[in-house]
Amino acid sequence: MDFDVLSFLFGGYTQASWKGIVIFTLIMTHITIVSVTIFLHRSQAHRGLNLHKIPMHFFRFWLWLTTGMITKEWVAIHRKHHAKCEKKDDPHSPIIFGIWKVLFRGAELYRRESFNKETLDRFGYGTPQDWIENNLYSKHSLLGVLIMLGINILLFGILGITVWAIQMSWIPFWAAGVVNGVGHYWGYRNYSSPDTSTNLIPWGIIIGGEELHNNHHAYGTSAKFSNKWYEIDLGWFYICILKFLGLAKVKKVAPKLKLISKDTNGIDLLTLQGVITHRYEVMANYTNLIKSAAKEELKKLKIFRKKHNIDCNWTFINRAFKDLHQNEEIMKPERREAVNKIISGNKPLKILIEMRNELGLIWESSGATSDQLLQDLQQWCQRAQKSGIDRLEKFATNLCRYAA
Repeated sequence: MDFDVLSFLFGGYTQASWKGIVIFTLIMTHITIVSVTIFLHRSQAHRGLNLHKIPMHFFRFWLWLTTGMITKEWVAIHRKHHAKCEKKDDPHSPIIFGIWKVLFRGAELYRRESFNKETLDRFGYGTPQDWIENNLYSKHSLLGVLIMLGINILLFGILGITVWAIQMSWIPFWAAGVVNGVGHYWGYRNYSSPDTSTNLIPWGIIIGGEELHNNHHAYGTSAKFSNKWYEIDLGWFYICILKFLGLAKVKKVAPKLKLISKDTNGIDLLTLQGVITHRYEVMANYTNLIKSAAKEELKKLKIFRKKHNIDCNWTFINRAFKDLHQNEEIMKPERREAVNKIISGNKPLKILIEMRNELGLIWESSGATSDQLLQDLQQWCQRAQKSGIDRLEKFATNLCRYAA
């Protein structure tokens, strides 16, 4: 009898090996991240796809068991993050709170915002409000995770507590910490969206495509996060399976860039539509243009400094040149001032920065008519082609080939 008690205490009903427990834990956490990315994120928060009732109810039940998160709260907080990104009202921006706080205390920031009734009322619309949501999932969110704890202990004994702890920390660390923190701090950018979002690789298997954060911020309502051939979006793979089975309907994906041949370099309404549709890709290409120009000008400065033996704060200058392509609105004041000092004494860089800002204003003119926007883009391209800067002239010429 004593042996049976001890056996159950240390192995539960399954008496599984440590390898079996690890595999079980990884499978369980994987289903959880798939539930978050497909149901909470792509379907509920951004309406990129519609789910059949069967997977929708499964995802809701699974998240109740493994996270205790309430759909309305998660959706509202995430929508507010997009609406207020990198600003003081952003619930979890590392630019505001610091990278380490978001990385290791992201769940705490989430909980704090979940008590903000204004956030829930303004951004939590359209989420499930049926009987089971109001009387079980939302009302007794703690019950689900306690049931999961009991299941794990029955299966694996004391080790089930460790399995449960990993399940409970999986989303807070990977989603609230890594995606919301590191995904706005380190990584690469395909698109120059007006924030600091980045793509992280190769985390696709662990967080189901959520690592492609910059792609997502560029096209928020897209059900597919991958855009380059080397990017893996595991969430999209599962969506395709659900779609094949008739359990999901994709509503939106990111538009594909179309370049057309033209006999002239004229800008027409088709070009305007293409430029605005792909504006973040346009700005990403312009960012690469600035980077190349800055690298060239920095090289010239190094040669001049060495030739004339000029003593200066090279760390300050080097940092400022690297910041030239950054979004000025989210740049710290001292670094913005350093950039302004650099471009004030360098005419080509000054022109490039001014032209970048003017280009961005074209699609920010929400009250302008199509004719006015077209005229603004035509004038911008004309000035760019007469700037005397070879890179800028080629960039403007290439814009003429854009189409929606």
